[in-house]
Amino acid sequence: MTHLLGTWHPIRAELDGEAAPEIALQRIELILREDVYSVSFAGDVYDGGTFVHTASTLTLTARQGPHAGRVIPAIYQLAGDRLRICYGIGGTEPTAFETMSGSQRYLVTYRRHRAS
Repeated sequence: MTHLLGTWHPIRAELDGEAAPEIALQRIELILREDVYSVSFAGDVYDGGTFVHTASTLTLTARQGPHAGRVIPAIYQLAGDRLRICYGIGGTEPTAFETMSGSQRYLVTYRRHRAS
């Protein structure tokens, strides 16, 4: 579990096949602590809740923000300081690390934040 814990910054993302703007990526931060997650935008918590995981899946239960009350299944891959997550925003667990128009998937590659 400790391998996922920490602060993560997106380096690329796409939603339903559309790339996220670089300016937005620079302002987002994902924090995973014990069984709690939060997503901040420009320093303000935008989304948060709890999560559970297996060796390749995450299940987020949003408690605040635009997804409050929803369960969001996801798949992930971790390689060194890179974490790739494909979220099933529509409630269906993704089967591949891809998005397309209308898929209701959000695919993000994060880099672990290193304290200086």
